[in-house]
Amino acid sequence: MNQSKTFSLHWKWIKMATLSETQTELNSLRTLDPQAISTIYDRYFQDVYRFTLYRLNDENLAEDIASDVFLRLLESVKKKRGPKKNIKSWLLSTASHIVTDHHRRHYRRPTAEMPEDIIDRSDSPSQEFDRNHQDNLTREALQHLTPDQQTVLTLRFGQGYSLEETATLMKKKPNAIKALQFRALAALRRQVGEVA
Repeated sequence: MNQSKTFSLHWKWIKMATLSETQTELNSLRTLDPQAISTIYDRYFQDVYRFTLYRLNDENLAEDIASDVFLRLLESVKKKRGPKKNIKSWLLSTASHIVTDHHRRHYRRPTAEMPEDIIDRSDSPSQEFDRNHQDNLTREALQHLTPDQQTVLTLRFGQGYSLEETATLMKKKPNAIKALQFRALAALRRQVGEVA
């Protein structure tokens, strides 16, 4: 058997094992098994939290929203809805919707503040301030993009997901993600230019 076929068979086996693990996780969740719920929370909370933190730049709010995502998961499962194939995708999609709703209700202009711990850093205060200012400009510009554009940039650059992982999480094809990412980066460049 050539190396290509061996790799292909190995990849299919890994995919089947992952699918069966995911299906088992989903089935346990649907029965509202406390152990399964705890496992899902432990497995995915940090991903949801980091995703919301990157989009909001507020630790307390990100933690509140991440917790709210898991409450919505339980409510949705109780109503016989919720994730059908991929729990992580459902959680991040729900987090994205909550963050978008939050921005609509509570839009406020971010301010560039000098952090108190700047003295402990190796960069000069002006370099640190410039970096924070640029981060704030980028975050502000990001909020002017569409929810899909915000999500693709957050997943690809904020969370470091691959193109394929992002496509799975957003329930789109990899080529659609490439195009969306290209348009999102172009829109972000325009927005940063307008904000600056």
